[in-house]
Amino acid sequence: MRRTAVLGSAGTLVAGSLIAGAIMAPAATAESRGHGIPEAYGVRIAAERAAAKGIGWADCPEDWGFAKPIQCGYVSVPLDYARPTGKQIRIAVNRIGNTGTKEERQGALLYNPGGPGGSGMRFPTRVTNKNPLWAKASKAYDFVGFDPRGVGHSTPISCVDPQEFVKAPKLDPVPDSEADKRAQRKLAAEYADGCAERSGWMLPHMTTPNTARDLDVIRAALHEKKLNFLGVSYGTYLGAVYATLFPDHVRRMIVDSVVNPSRKKVWYQANLDQDVAFQTRWDDWKAWVAKNDSVFHIGDTPEKVEQQWLTLRATAKKSPLGGVVGPAELIGFFQSAPYYDSAWVPVAQTWSKYLAGDQQALIDAAAPDMSDTAGNISAENGNAVYTAVECADAKWPTSWKRWDRDNTRLHKDNPFMTWSNAWMNLPCATWSAKQHTPLQVRTGKGLPPVLIVQSERDAATPYEGAVELHKRLKGSRLITEKDAGSHGVTGLVNPCVNDRVDTYLLSGTVDSADVTCAPHATPKATM
Repeated sequence: MRRTAVLGSAGTLVAGSLIAGAIMAPAATAESRGHGIPEAYGVRIAAERAAAKGIGWADCPEDWGFAKPIQCGYVSVPLDYARPTGKQIRIAVNRIGNTGTKEERQGALLYNPGGPGGSGMRFPTRVTNKNPLWAKASKAYDFVGFDPRGVGHSTPISCVDPQEFVKAPKLDPVPDSEADKRAQRKLAAEYADGCAERSGWMLPHMTTPNTARDLDVIRAALHEKKLNFLGVSYGTYLGAVYATLFPDHVRRMIVDSVVNPSRKKVWYQANLDQDVAFQTRWDDWKAWVAKNDSVFHIGDTPEKVEQQWLTLRATAKKSPLGGVVGPAELIGFFQSAPYYDSAWVPVAQTWSKYLAGDQQALIDAAAPDMSDTAGNISAENGNAVYTAVECADAKWPTSWKRWDRDNTRLHKDNPFMTWSNAWMNLPCATWSAKQHTPLQVRTGKGLPPVLIVQSERDAATPYEGAVELHKRLKGSRLITEKDAGSHGVTGLVNPCVNDRVDTYLLSGTVDSADVTCAPHATPKATM
């Protein structure tokens, strides 16, 4: 899952398709049992149409930022799969061909980076940027990225004017009074109303199952008989839903940093669990900072580092740094440290400079990007999709008493992210569009082994999610990076993980049992 700005605080055609114009009744798949025959039937119609049309690949529009040899195109999908011949929306895709020979090619590898609301269209740049971790895979696969429905160039949705969205400073997410809570509740309700006003026609259809159906239509448009897929963070839930709906359409699937797929977790409880995991990883980072006090001079114990954090928050609350960086903006910057090990050093460096008298470095790092408002790719769009999908995927509590009780309790021991996370998700409590029942993720007939990769101390997607998905997908294999907590393990240098990812993608083979890997290298403290 992805944290963004804080609200108020910041194909060969598939088997069994249409034959010679005759409508074949869809089989009783996991999808038709769980979501009704209309959607299953609609996917078949859309997939056949997409396979016949293909994708009109061309040089990417200049303002998309992807140079040759990356190509771009669109795939049309139904807004509502129960009405497959009704309104269509366009899904933006891009690709780069495999770097190996024609004989080495194994098809297309599709990617989703998470969110909800993340764009996968930077995936082909792993080839153009010559990322060594993906050199072997890129010999065998075309790398294909896409913007999910509502994201970026794929019929983007919006909930508020982008210029308003980036204005800062936002309200401090940690409330001091009931009046503070009322102010945040008002902002959350207004945000939900804004989503309905600006994008209401899309909201009932902004679900993970619909994005999974889009993924199958993209597969057909690519003339791929089966799907090869890499999903990270929320992309793991997208992959799990796809595997449930279309198990016999999966060829290879890697899910990295796993969302817990239990209906009891999606999405309210998952966010509460995330608050605890973020606090755990925040504590890990503070211990590392303290251990390297000779470099950063922030504090030589975790307790002293925490006190420096509280002092910084209080200072920014009283007088926002540079007039724009308050506590909400600080959280937006500092949360990258518990999220990704790659942020440990730069966040500590920036903080160290601030304590040494250089405020501007922290202001530059934490202030909102006022240029992030143009075109379709913006922080506002990403946040809108995040909210729309999580609110539509599941039924959320509508009682403020429950939200207040749960978050007040959690905040006592997990103060770093709890309230900011609550306000970000609170629009779901007053969401006017339909909220669905989450799909029951499970193994379907024909599903090959799925490779699950997870760090033990992940903040954004707690480890229990990987264990739960592993239980639900028979034949899957779990690779655990022990004593590590970075989000997105497949992007890190750890041969124990990297070699198994390559072996799986190239041969389809997995270990005979689950694997525990030693952690990747701890960041080296430097200034």
